[in-house]
Amino acid sequence: MSATTLTKSPVPPRRTASKSLTSQQAKARSRAKTVTFHVASIALAVVMLYPGVWMLLSAFRPSNEIIGEVGLIPDNTTLSNFTRAFEGIGGVSFWTFFMNSLKLAIGSVIGICLSSSIAAYAFARIEFPGRKIWFGLMIGTLLLPFHVVIIPQFIMFNELGWNDSYIPLLIGKFLATDAFFVFLMVQFMRGVPRELDESARIDGAGHGRIFWYIMLPLMRPVLATASIFAFIWSWNDFMAPLIYLRSPDKYPLPLMLRQFTDQTSVSDYGAQMAAAVLALAPVIIFFILFQRYIVDGVATQGLKG
Repeated sequence: MSATTLTKSPVPPRRTASKSLTSQQAKARSRAKTVTFHVASIALAVVMLYPGVWMLLSAFRPSNEIIGEVGLIPDNTTLSNFTRAFEGIGGVSFWTFFMNSLKLAIGSVIGICLSSSIAAYAFARIEFPGRKIWFGLMIGTLLLPFHVVIIPQFIMFNELGWNDSYIPLLIGKFLATDAFFVFLMVQFMRGVPRELDESARIDGAGHGRIFWYIMLPLMRPVLATASIFAFIWSWNDFMAPLIYLRSPDKYPLPLMLRQFTDQTSVSDYGAQMAAAVLALAPVIIFFILFQRYIVDGVATQGLKG
């Protein structure tokens, strides 16, 4: 018995050492995975941010040194690019293009928030024949490419005499044609308890008062989210203004940027880079100020504690 005990006594320390070694290996593997994840994230961030940083620094680079230059730090710096950008192009100043973009962006925000919220209330709160069918058809329009309806819309607006105006660019925003925003608001409203509607009806409120005094105050997060997306998409829109606008004094900033490059004559890439930086600044500022509303709006939770 005693001899057996003496021979088996060294075994437990070996098992403890083995467990300790396994624990150290697990920690080492965990650290390696963490380091690999952070290195890959930093590398991906550098790849994604490089074009924006290059554009920003190229705005201070002489125009003749931009083409073919992939380095970040310019050899020579100048502010003349911003001077030419503010002067505009074609006799139209930069601020004219800026105000045109601002008008379209603000009009899009107002139209989308107003029409989409009303349409969403109808789909989410009002029982009417064929509601599910119409809602499904509306969602189906998300699968319809924009290029399919370009020609019919252009012909229709041309017959109405609306081309070369902002009406074709804004009328759809006021008619709830953006199914994405309607769907976003419908999902939000479905999270709001119907007991609120029933309480309001007991007090004699109709759909108008329920929508205005109950739904709209609760929809502030999703309205803020819709406003952010609508502003950015309208501000960056190039295709629609290119199709419907002909007068240079009505062009928004994206069309202005295109005017600086001309394959048949001299292209001012320096002024284009400077104008791109100036055009991007309002979008970044707008996003930074209202980014906290994006998560609240997409989460589609009706009531907050």
